[in-house]
Amino acid sequence: QVQLVESGGGLVQAGGSLRLSCAASAASGSIASISAVGWYRQAPGKQRELVASISRAGVTNIADSVKGRFTISRDNAKNTVYLQMNSLKPEDTAVYYCAASPYGSKWHAPPISDFDSWGQGTQVTVSS
Repeated sequence: QVQLVESGGGLVQAGGSLRLSCAASAASGSIASISAVGWYRQAPGKQRELVASISRAGVTNIADSVKGRFTISRDNAKNTVYLQMNSLKPEDTAVYYCAASPYGSKWHAPPISDFDSWGQGTQVTVSS
């Protein structure tokens, strides 16, 4: 398993931006070698949903609900995956989790059940 630490959450007004970071520990190896790294979010009373993912090959997938506003990227030198969130809306309010999976294809993220390493989560609150 991989040790992941998220950071960058906080309180922001609607229309604002935040960048979340997901750092893999040095002992976990290179984050670039992980088959899939995903950002999930969970709002109160709702199921955890995949927001964005990036494969080992660097192919990214973005959920329709945030497409055009969120991007996912990876900095191999910093062993970190980022989630850039722009034009934030109150409905983006949730706890955001970074997760890693040893499965998944070049083009598609695996199902949530295949993500076996999770960070502790970081709260994002968007005020109207």
